[in-house]
Amino acid sequence: MRFPFHITTDMVGYQIKQALRGQTRYPFVLMLEPLYTCNLACIGCSTERHTGKLGDRLPVETCLRAVDDCGAPTVSICGGEPTLYPEIKELVDGIIARKRHIYLCTNGLVLDTKLFGHVPPHPRLTLNVHLDGMRETHDAVCARTGVFDTAIRQIVEAKRLGYHVTTNTTVFKETSVEEIEELCKLVTSLGVDGILISPGYHYESVKENIFPTRLEIQSKFQRVLELSKQYRLQSTPMYLEFAAGKREYDCSPWSTVTFTPKGWKKPCYLIGESYIADWNEFWTTTDWAYWESRQDDRCQNCAMHSGFEASAVRGLRKSPKDLVRMAAWNFLG
Repeated sequence: MRFPFHITTDMVGYQIKQALRGQTRYPFVLMLEPLYTCNLACIGCSTERHTGKLGDRLPVETCLRAVDDCGAPTVSICGGEPTLYPEIKELVDGIIARKRHIYLCTNGLVLDTKLFGHVPPHPRLTLNVHLDGMRETHDAVCARTGVFDTAIRQIVEAKRLGYHVTTNTTVFKETSVEEIEELCKLVTSLGVDGILISPGYHYESVKENIFPTRLEIQSKFQRVLELSKQYRLQSTPMYLEFAAGKREYDCSPWSTVTFTPKGWKKPCYLIGESYIADWNEFWTTTDWAYWESRQDDRCQNCAMHSGFEASAVRGLRKSPKDLVRMAAWNFLG
C-alpha cells in the first residue's frame, strides 16, 4: 500500500463522516508550528520560520487545543525545526493519544540527539526529512556545507531504529529534473517509505528569484509525473497531472490549516494576511470562496499540494474512473 492501512482507513472514515454531516469544507491536515526557531536559514523559507526565539514557542497545551479545535486527522509538526522544541515528546504523545497521525517535518540534523531515544517509533508517527536535491544543491539551499550528508546518515539510522520515514523535496526555478530522479533513486535505495515532491512557493519575504512560474512548474512536473510511475511518490496521480498542466482545479485552502506562535494563519499555509487566536473566528470569517477561486495575484504561480491535493480528492466523486485510479494507486502502489 502507498500509505499504512490505518492511515488510509482513518482518512476515508473521516471524509465519510464529514460528508454525512453535510460538510463541504473541512481540514484534512493541521500544519502545527510550535516554534519559529530553526538551526538553518534555508534560502527558500519564509523569514519568520527561522528567526524566532525559543522562549516564544507555544505551550504544549495550546498546541493540543489547536489539534482538538480543528479536528484534522493528520498533524504535520513543522516550524521552525520541531526537533528543537523542548517538549517534543509531550507534544507527540498528546497528539497520538488523540489518535491523530503525525508527520514530523525535519531537516534531520539533530534527530540523533533530540529525538532518537526520546520519542520512540510509533505507527502514527512519520519522520518527514527535507531534501532539496543531491549534496551540492541541498547544501546550497540550506546555506551550509555538510547538511546533505548529515540528513542521509540520519535517515539510515531512523530506518534502522524502525521509524516510518519519508522525504520532502521542493522544486525551485533552477532545479534539474535529472537531479530529482537521481535523488528519488538514492532515497529509494535507503528504504524510505515515501517521497513528496512539491513546487516551491514565492514567499513575499524571500527576495531572491528562485521560485518557478506556473509554466515552469508544469514543465518540470511533466517529468515528475513520469517518475511517479517508477518511484513511491506520495502525491496523487490527479494532483501531479494538475501540477503538470494536464487538468485544472480550484484551490482548497481550508484543507490545510496552520497554527503558529502568532495564532491561526489566515487564509492559508502560504499566505499570512492576518493571524487569529480563536479557531471559530478564523474558520467563520475567512472568505474561503475568494481564495478557492485563485483570483488573488499571490495565487497565480501556486501549485502547492497543501492547496490542491484535497481538490483532487474532492473531484473523485465526479469521476468513477479517477476513483478507481486512486484506489489502485493507494492499494497497489
